[in-house]
Amino acid sequence: MKVVSKRPKRHSFLLFLILTLIISSLLYNSDQLLDPPKKVPFAEFRADLNEGLISDNAVNIKGDKLTFKSEESTKYSYKEESASLSDMLSADEYELLNIDVIPNSSFWSNLLISALPAVFILMVIMYMLKSAQSSNNQAMSFGKNRAKLHDKSKSRTDFSKVAGAQEAKEELEEIVDFLKKPAKFKKLGAKIPKGVLLVGPPGTGKTLLARAVAGEADVPFFSISGSEFVEMFVGVGASRVRDMFATAKKASPCIVFIDEIDAVGRKRGAGLGGGHDEREQTLNQILTEMDGFETGSSVIVMAATNRPDVLDPALLRPGRFDRRVVVDRPDIKDREAILSVHVKSKPLAKDVDLSVIARKTPGFTGADLENILNEGALFAARRNAKVIKQEDLNQAVEKVALGPEKKSRVLSDKEKRITSFHEVGHAVVGHMLSECDPVHKISIISRGHALGVTWYLPEQDRHLYSLTKFKHELCALLGGYVVEKEFFGEVTTGPSSDLERATNMARSMVTQYGMSDLGPATFGEKNQEVFLGRDFGHVKNYSEQMAHEIDKHIKAFVDEAFVETTKIVKKNKKLITKIAEDLLEKENISREEFLTYFA
Repeated sequence: MKVVSKRPKRHSFLLFLILTLIISSLLYNSDQLLDPPKKVPFAEFRADLNEGLISDNAVNIKGDKLTFKSEESTKYSYKEESASLSDMLSADEYELLNIDVIPNSSFWSNLLISALPAVFILMVIMYMLKSAQSSNNQAMSFGKNRAKLHDKSKSRTDFSKVAGAQEAKEELEEIVDFLKKPAKFKKLGAKIPKGVLLVGPPGTGKTLLARAVAGEADVPFFSISGSEFVEMFVGVGASRVRDMFATAKKASPCIVFIDEIDAVGRKRGAGLGGGHDEREQTLNQILTEMDGFETGSSVIVMAATNRPDVLDPALLRPGRFDRRVVVDRPDIKDREAILSVHVKSKPLAKDVDLSVIARKTPGFTGADLENILNEGALFAARRNAKVIKQEDLNQAVEKVALGPEKKSRVLSDKEKRITSFHEVGHAVVGHMLSECDPVHKISIISRGHALGVTWYLPEQDRHLYSLTKFKHELCALLGGYVVEKEFFGEVTTGPSSDLERATNMARSMVTQYGMSDLGPATFGEKNQEVFLGRDFGHVKNYSEQMAHEIDKHIKAFVDEAFVETTKIVKKNKKLITKIAEDLLEKENISREEFLTYFA
């Protein structure tokens, strides 16, 4: 590699600056160098003055030099002292000739004054040259990859820092073993997967797992986002892919991690640009680099996505991303383990029980749990506490799950009463049905867009839902609607979101789960088009007659739930009234308080 010294550039710049100063000085004194004035005695000046050959504004005195211009040429006279030179002219002559007395200045001051414009122009030229060079460098590096190499000395991540996801870690331990001891596999003729695709909802720790693999194997870790490949200029994405893999091969064995790969790995042929689409060219280059003609490189590509259904099939075939690791939402044990990892840097009170928080957060991801602990710390800081208490974490769970309280939203007495009965209707109906989750809290304090909330929490994580479970959930959703109709004679806009959820649930029961009399069949395409989206990509694969039957069965499920809910509400009117009146006073009713009404 040829190394070019920067000293010649500095020397040339200094030489150019000196030449500029010399040229500026010469230009400044060019009139005296090209046409030097004649030297004459003072007597001749006096004679020309008396004869009227010198006009006004033609005489100046600068130090010990008197300069004047007659009709013939410029002449000047020297005297030993400037003061005596000035005294030789009378006051009348000063006024008549408008003589300008100029203070004497040094050579260096004259040089500085004359060089300032040239230096300024020089600086402007150098800035323009530097900007042009910088733009040229940016243009030349436009196709370079933007992958970041993580410094192991600053922050090393291993499997001990990843709580939960035990199955995913076991799958990835083979990758670590290969990177540490590749000869062990090569002796048996085994080939390690070239690509590992991490699939799971956002916030479940896919990126953290990838970094843990690199930390365990103690190899370089390059990370880049899928969106960083695609630019508006054609060919840039493919060039960055080539450069990234070339860099990775020099550092092999190593791991290249592409986050959100669905940004560049979507199915080909779905765009508007055809085969010349920039995104497709980038994808083609990734496919070539992962399983091209070159073999033997110890570069493992890991990628993460939450939309595996939109990826191109060529990415998922053996030889490319041939191992798929599902990183699902944590269960109750994993949630408690994740909370234990995140509280290591936070001071907790002795009364804090993380198992309670884990039980209150079904369906939460690792990012959600970290956010809860951060919100709990903020609640503790607001009351100037030194430790985080259980109550702080409980408030944080409610804020993250239900939204922040809006105590500034003032309801009228009538609206508050309707909201109270509405929420109690949900709670009582849900409590009377065995398959509904237990009521955890009832509140008429506004949160988000809701004027009140009834919070159900399951006793354990669920993975299967039965027909009876759905029917009971439909009744609980219609509890507020029925109570408003029975107690106030009319319904308000309050149950609108409940009705929407109930209708969608009934639709899923009919079209996806085969729970209606239409039989074991699904209706409508589940996957959306990769570019048209959820609204425009729905494919209707059934006739108009079947659509009518689907609508009829959906309405039948909702009507059945409405009849059952009405029976429960009419049977428990006194109980609903009692709980609703207490809720108006307390604004919140906990699970323990709610159960006392049924004792």
